[in-house]
Amino acid sequence: MSGKFDAIYRQSIEHPEVFWAHAAAELHWFKPWDDVIDGSNPPAARWFSGAKFNTAYNCLDRHVAAGHGEQDAIIYDSPVTGTIRHISYRELTDNVARFAGGLAKLGIVKGDRVIIYMPMVPEALVAMLACARLGAIHSVVFGGFAAKELATRIDDCQPKLIIGASCGIETNRVVAYKPMIDEAIAFARHKPAHCVILQRDRAPAALVPGRDLDWQVVAAAEPHDCVPVAATDPLYILYTSGTTGAPKGVVRDNGGHAVALNSSMRNIYNMERGEVFWAASDVGWVVGHSYIVYAPLLYGCTTVLYEGKPVGTPDAGAFWRVIAAHKVRALFTAPTAFRAIKRDDPDGKLIRQHDISSLRALFLAGERSDPATLEWAEEKLGVPVIDHWWQTETGWAIAANCVGIELLPIKHGSPTRAVPGWDVRVLGDDGHPAKPGEIGNIVCKLPLPPSAFPTLWNAAERYRKSYFDHFPGYYETSDAGFIDDQGYVYIMARTDDIINVAGHRLSTGGMEEVLASHPDVAECAVIGVHDELKGQLPLGFLVLKSGITKPHDTVVAEAVKLVRDRIGPVAAFKTATVVDRLPKTRSGKILRGTMQKIADGEAYNMPATIDDPAILGEIESALQSVGYAQK
Repeated sequence: MSGKFDAIYRQSIEHPEVFWAHAAAELHWFKPWDDVIDGSNPPAARWFSGAKFNTAYNCLDRHVAAGHGEQDAIIYDSPVTGTIRHISYRELTDNVARFAGGLAKLGIVKGDRVIIYMPMVPEALVAMLACARLGAIHSVVFGGFAAKELATRIDDCQPKLIIGASCGIETNRVVAYKPMIDEAIAFARHKPAHCVILQRDRAPAALVPGRDLDWQVVAAAEPHDCVPVAATDPLYILYTSGTTGAPKGVVRDNGGHAVALNSSMRNIYNMERGEVFWAASDVGWVVGHSYIVYAPLLYGCTTVLYEGKPVGTPDAGAFWRVIAAHKVRALFTAPTAFRAIKRDDPDGKLIRQHDISSLRALFLAGERSDPATLEWAEEKLGVPVIDHWWQTETGWAIAANCVGIELLPIKHGSPTRAVPGWDVRVLGDDGHPAKPGEIGNIVCKLPLPPSAFPTLWNAAERYRKSYFDHFPGYYETSDAGFIDDQGYVYIMARTDDIINVAGHRLSTGGMEEVLASHPDVAECAVIGVHDELKGQLPLGFLVLKSGITKPHDTVVAEAVKLVRDRIGPVAAFKTATVVDRLPKTRSGKILRGTMQKIADGEAYNMPATIDDPAILGEIESALQSVGYAQK
């Protein structure tokens, strides 16, 4: 190692004003800042206070002015509609400016809120950037969320306008969006003045006279200039997935967000301007906000917008087809996707059918990346596979292998080290520092770097209480893990996934890591179940790879032995069961909390983020078969 990473990291922690001012100099500011960082109102830090900025200008107009207008900004690849479309920076800038003009004619001004409820189509990006161009605050709601979930967000952020589409198109069905918008508005106490609807041929929607307008009519307006806003003004509100009760709206500012994301494209993802970046996510999630839309366009890359599910039939080789067709340099997706690929194509036959030589690295995030999946991906792709860790609240990576600075040795099971700007620590429940290798609460020392959320929408006290009161001076991530003696961070589980077995704090994530290494296991989950003697005992759920004919009892016995051999008898891991599927959110995260409630025999409401109620029934049956979920 050259030590370059260590030097840059040290500067970011010891001299954050210098570090971030240098990063900010790459962007366009209508007025420079008075202070790089204003920490006068902790726990929040205000970045680039006094500056005037516009995110859309930096994503679009800046590149056109620099002579890059004919470069692709978006490659829209939609196997569900049979469409591949290339949109240049010049075309996208014009579309955004005209749509912003249409929104302005409807009365949208700086500070207004606009909800966007759309599928993965270019118009979703146009809507987001048009709001940013006007200084309006967008709140993207994942397309397909139920009407009541949409209604809670309408009531919380009180949008003047909703931008939607008539439908979303999935592999085997058309999802009508407009009826859900109508139903949500009926549920909501707050009534938006207008809805702008993109009509799609598969399922055109009826428009409500006087309230609803056709996208094409609004988008035919005269172009509108960018509106300078305070760098500390909100760019968007993003409600965290699976919200119950009062929604939790994460706020993102303009200036700090842009600076952090722009620098991350080079430092973390090792990208160059003009190269193709693909985040295989959805614009409704934070990954989609940060790495489908804002970061690639801020940095001057081409972003792939994929409509459909790149895993499974009928487009089972979609990842490799898209990489080969569009010369993708870096792919960012969830470990869940690769576990599914590994299950269905364990020998990598589909990979070998495509020329993916353009790919330099694979980045995984969203939940723990088990070593077995990482090793499989490294072997089949022949490129570095980088696990990295971040959260909706942060907007970008907290820990990663910063390939663009210096590729550090990869340790499977670790997202490597804290990214420059992030001071990551491990504290015990008593607030005292943990020893190297000792599991505790992962926290980040204040002030948080740019892009970290400065507040929750209309919930300042909840912001403080939820994230900062438990460990004063630190941001509580609610993740548990440890840091080794080389500074490598290990995220083992959410803090509520640490189980206490006869006084021993054990990580369910560590057990999952071992189970995932079994050659017959495609994916797995471990939860803690009540035990009269030891307090809690671990229980494993195993999804087997396609084509496995070995008796389930044999696989379970082997898996139990594997955990006891590698972790030891202290884990008290004695019980596992085989299931066909695990319950997941639409972003691919396993709903361990839901499984826990079923195991505890609690009544539960099926989360709206689960597509198939049968999955929960299967989990409950599996629990009952091994003596749990006695309702």
